[in-house]
This record gives sequence, C-alpha cells and structure tokens, in this order.
Amino acid sequence: MKGDKSTYHALYPRSWTVYNEPDPELRIVSRQVSPFIPNNYKESSFPVSVFAFTATNLGKEEATVTLLFTWENSVGGASGLTGEHFNSSTMETDGVHAIALHHKTANGHPPVTYAIAAQETDDVSVSECPCFLVSGYAPNEITARAMWDEIKKNKSFDRFPCEPGSPSIPGTSIGAAIAAKVKVPPGCDRTVTFSLSWDCPEVRFNEKTYHRRYTRFYGTLGDAAVNMARDALLNYGDWESQIEEWQNPILLDTSLPDWYRVTLFNELYYFNSGGAIWTDGLPHKQSTETSKISNTEQQNSIDADILQKINAVCYQVHHYSPQSQNVEENIGQFIYLEGIEYLMYNTYDVHFYSSFALLILFPELELSIQRDFAAAVMFRDPTKKEIMSSGEWVPRKLLGSVPHDIGLNNPWLELNAYNLFNTDRWKDLNAKFVLQVYRDAVATGDQSFARAVWPSVYVSVAYLDQFDKDEDGMIENEGFPDQTYDTWSVRGVSAYCGGLYVAALQAASAFATIVGENAVAFYFNAKYEKAKTVYEKLWNGSYFDYDNSGSDSSSSILADQLAGQWYARACGLKPITKEEWIKKALETIHEFNVMKVRGGTRGAVNGMSPDGQVDTNSLVSKEVWAGTTYSVAACMIQEGQREKGFQTASGIYEAVWSDRGISCAFQTPEAWNMNDEYRSLCYMRPLAIWAIQWALTTPMQNFGGAKQNLVVGDEEESDLLSRQDNGFKEVARYVKIAKSSEHRSRLQETYEAILKTLHL
Repeated sequence: MKGDKSTYHALYPRSWTVYNEPDPELRIVSRQVSPFIPNNYKESSFPVSVFAFTATNLGKEEATVTLLFTWENSVGGASGLTGEHFNSSTMETDGVHAIALHHKTANGHPPVTYAIAAQETDDVSVSECPCFLVSGYAPNEITARAMWDEIKKNKSFDRFPCEPGSPSIPGTSIGAAIAAKVKVPPGCDRTVTFSLSWDCPEVRFNEKTYHRRYTRFYGTLGDAAVNMARDALLNYGDWESQIEEWQNPILLDTSLPDWYRVTLFNELYYFNSGGAIWTDGLPHKQSTETSKISNTEQQNSIDADILQKINAVCYQVHHYSPQSQNVEENIGQFIYLEGIEYLMYNTYDVHFYSSFALLILFPELELSIQRDFAAAVMFRDPTKKEIMSSGEWVPRKLLGSVPHDIGLNNPWLELNAYNLFNTDRWKDLNAKFVLQVYRDAVATGDQSFARAVWPSVYVSVAYLDQFDKDEDGMIENEGFPDQTYDTWSVRGVSAYCGGLYVAALQAASAFATIVGENAVAFYFNAKYEKAKTVYEKLWNGSYFDYDNSGSDSSSSILADQLAGQWYARACGLKPITKEEWIKKALETIHEFNVMKVRGGTRGAVNGMSPDGQVDTNSLVSKEVWAGTTYSVAACMIQEGQREKGFQTASGIYEAVWSDRGISCAFQTPEAWNMNDEYRSLCYMRPLAIWAIQWALTTPMQNFGGAKQNLVVGDEEESDLLSRQDNGFKEVARYVKIAKSSEHRSRLQETYEAILKTLHL
C-alpha cells in the first residue's frame, strides 16, 4: 500500500483507519479501542487493546479476506536476543483462539507475558502459527518469510505444520501469528476482531515490589494475559458504548470549535504514553509501618521516635472510609512521569496544570495523588543530595515542604528526584498544594479526604511564612528560579508566586471552614486580605509586573501572571484582585503574548516585553508552553472572554496537531520557541486542556468559597487574631528551613507545636 488512499482518525482512547487500497473494490476499516472509561476503576486498569476490522465488499463478486495479526516476543532492550523466551497456544471457550508469548526480561526486571487472540464465529475461521523466527538463525524453525508465504498461498495456517516449539536460543527472536479468514458477499460487510494484552503484574523499584491495579481482578501469578485477551474480545462492544456515551455530548456540541472537540480527547494520550503506573495500593513486599520515613535507620532513637509520631498523623491520610459502598476503599496509587525526557513521577508544579483531567475523569485517582503529597508534607528525609546549579549538598526533603515530585528510583519513599535547584525553597509548590486539595475536596464532596489532609494544608501555609522576609504579609522570591519557570530568575514580590500565595490563603481559609475550624478560617482570611494589598502593588495599569526587583524582566508581561486567579475562580473563590484589572490583564496578554506571535497561531509566549518584543532574558521566557497556554485560555473563558480563550488555545492545535506547525501529534512538547524549535516531547502539562472543559462545565457560583462562613463567636477579633497568630508563628518557626544541626534539636518541639495548633 502507498497510503495515499488511507486515512487515520483518532478520538482517544479509540481510533480508526480507513483503507481504500490496495483493492478499490474492498474497503477495510480498522477500529482500535482500549478501556479508558471515566469513573471506571476496574476495566480502565486492564492492559488490553482490541482491533476490530470491518471489511466491506464494494464489488460484484464474493471476496475472501484474510487478516493476519503478528506479535514479536520482545520488550526491546537488553533481553531481546538473550533467548529462553517461548510461546504457547490455547483454545479458549467462546471460540477464542489465543497465543501467549512468555518473555524473560533482563537485569532483574519482572517477566512479562503477551497474548494475541482472535474470535472464531460462523463467518470467521481462525488459524494460528504459534511460533516463527523473526531474526537470527535456528535450525528447523519456521521463518517469518515461510509464515508469510503460507498466508499468501493458502490464506490460512490450516495446512501449515507450525507448533509452539522450544524456547528461543540466544541470538534469535521469535514471534507468533493469528490469521482470521472471512468471506464477504457483494454489497455486504463482515467484522474480524483481534485483541492484544500484556501481563506484567509486578513493578519493581530498588528491590521493592508493588503489584499493578489489574491484579486485584486477575491475580498476581503472571498467568492472566490469555484471560484478559479473551475478556477484551467479549466485552469491547460494551466498552465502546460507554466511551461513546462519554464523548458524544462534547463531540455533538456545535458551540465548541471543531479542533477543540477532537484535541480535548487526544491530549489524553499522555496517560498511556507518559510512563503511568497504577498499583493496587498495597504496601510493597518489604514495607513496614515506618517505611514512609526515609533513612530512619541513620537517626538516633529519640529522633526516630518523633518521626514515628509524625508518621502517625500521616497514617490517617491513607486510611479513610469511602463515602458509599459503591466506592472502593483502596483505589490504588497512581504515578506518571513529568515527561519522557524529564524522568520524575507526579511532578507537582506541573500536575497543578494537568490535574483537571484526572479530577474530571478519575476523581478517586486524583484524590489518591493528593493523599500521597499530603503525607509527604509531614515527613522529612535528611539524606543529602547534590544540587546541580550550585554544587551544594542539601537534605532531600524538609518537614513542611511540598516535594517537587514523588521520586523516580524509589517513588513514595525517596522524594525529590529533581536536583537542578533546591525545591525546598521554591515558592509555588506549597501554594499549589493548598489550592489543589481545596479544589478536590469541594469538587468531590469527600469530607474524610478534607479532614485527613487538613493538617498538611495548615503546615504548608506555615512553611511559606519564612519567605515573608519583611513581614508585610507577602512572600518574596529569592533571586533564582524558585518556581516552575526554572531557568527564569525572579526576586521580591512576583505576579506568579504572589498571586498563587494570595489565592492559597483564601483557599486555606475556606478549607478551615469545611473542617469546622472557623477561628483559623478567620485568621487565614485576614492574612489573605493583607497579602492581597501587597500583591496589587504590582499592577501597572495594564498588567501585573513580573516582579518588583527592577531587573530586566521586571516589566515583562508574563502569560501565566494570573495563575492564582485562574485557580481561585476554578475553585469558586472570590477574585484575588479587582475584576476590571483581571479583564484588562487578560486583554493585554492576548494582545501581546498571543497575537504578536505569528498572528496568534502558536499559543502564548511566556514572556513579552511591553515594547512588543519577546523577553529573551532566559530560555523559558522566550518559549511557548502548551500547558500554560491552555491554562491561560481557561482563565480567559472563566472571566467571560470565551472567544479570546479559544483563539489562544487554538495556537496549540495549530502548532502541534495540524500540518501547519511542528506536527507532533500524540507527543505534545512542553515548549517551543519562535523558530518552532521544540523541547521535551511527550509532556504532562498539556493535559491542562481539560482545565478549559472545567471552565466550560463547572457552575462557579455554586462551587466552593461562596459557602464560606467566617462567624467566629463572641471573642474580640483582635484577641482571636492574636491568639491564632501566636499558634501559627509557633508552627512556622519550627518548620523554617534551618541548618541540619539545628533541625534535629527542634524536631520534638515541631511535633508538639503542630499537634497543639491543629488540636490533634
């Protein structure tokens, strides 16, 4: 086939290809579907895919069609040619023929078994070649050429002497094939279905073994591939119906741009391609109750005892009661990479943008991620790691800080794989945590989640207090890239971190109301009002200055300057500044950051000088980020600027998904510059397109902060604020970054202060 008469279509998690070649009288449509089904926490965990081929006879004579499905017994890499791999065939019930391909991996990785299958019906006959030689030489083995010649000659393997054979020998690679033959009368169509599954029940990190989510339904023995392939063939029709029921209301909504209705679903590819791992949620095989505390064996007994007590607070984060009997108590734990080039799981400053996809589609998984971070706030890891930018050795994780990521080599137990800068000093992470967990608690209505994470919310706010150097109520950046734009330095009060801080204080106040802490709510609201006053000093009449340091970038127009307002509105909270300023700032961003970049066809550049020139002071200031562009568009839509919002977001479609840009479909990069030179293919943040869907469908006036009640009783306001401030400052002092020699001596006081202030 040349391909010029074939077309590919995609609406993740389904796709289809229409083949009008090589025979013009025979059209074949191949449909692919995987069980990615919102709010379905069972089938959505299955590692399976179905391929349904519908052949339509456009001619005047009966057509005999044979379709061949082949698969190599390989995972690539070191084990490909090591030998000892073998295949086995089986005849299942319901007419399903299946071949299992057992692969012995290398370097201590767990084994994996694939299965390919096809279903025999009254119209479809199925035959198989359980083993053939893909590469290398082995005497008496059927070669790939011989297998293919048999299909071309006889249209099946019915007369082909092919057996599973012995395990492969080193230097060779083997595969398997299933053929399905069907006769199609003139003017009729017939459908043939194949399935593919893979069974690798174990996930190993540093000799710690976890089991994947699907093993709760198929077991952990590694013998489930054939059963999953069979079940997929029998159930895929129901999966397709559920997916269509989910997608059709959006696809049929003609008020939405055509490009948006398609791209919204296709950006979800990242949950498959982004290194996602979904475990059964049970502890690893070597775990103990104290495993959440890293390297406790290196600490003295008193220190370890204190950390054990803090860990007891963390325990309630992961032990909660479901709201109803229809919700599983343990939905599992979910991790996914920041990007295929940025190897860190659940990078939190980026998940801040992408989390809307999980919240809308799989809210229980979103809560699971937030529970992990809530627990992480409350413990520390004193193990030293080297910072690349300075050569400094710092503790891996401090008490009270929100980690940058959940780890890489030992997720959940060894945090902060990122080491370009010391993220314990970043100013956005703690604020982003407060905003996300507030949004998630209110959106799901999960009171047990809210109560469990509340201590971490309080401590997160207290941790930020140390960065208010002049005690004016606002945190200050410290002159290095201490936030998600990690090559763009910022000093003093900044639009990005300052806005996030203001929004986080308001969210913390509203959160306190949810858990019945009205006095704390009143106190945090007072802090919000004070910080808001300082933040508004950045307003210059058209937008909020990048920062107030007087640097070359201080007057830069940051596309993401209203990140705090975006989240506040998404949570149903009050605006963090004057609404007319918000609208004016968005108009300025659209005019400068969007429309001055190729006429608005590339998204929003991160930094733009007020003279209309791109800010070139750093690598990231002169880049367009797909994910932040989507979030800016969502903010515009929330603020009533729907046309500008969709026009802004359409630049990402033009750049990535159309044939008029860099053409990186299904591998959306993090960034590209004005020359269309892209960076970091296949990245997490572009899932933020689902923030647009949140903005379109969530009734803001009935969501979140409107229900906040700040009645505090008969106590004088000044007395209440003074009392709350004393308790808050006590916790803030104890979680303040200190030299390691000081930190241990204050650990007992830290624990007591946290529990006293939070009434635990």
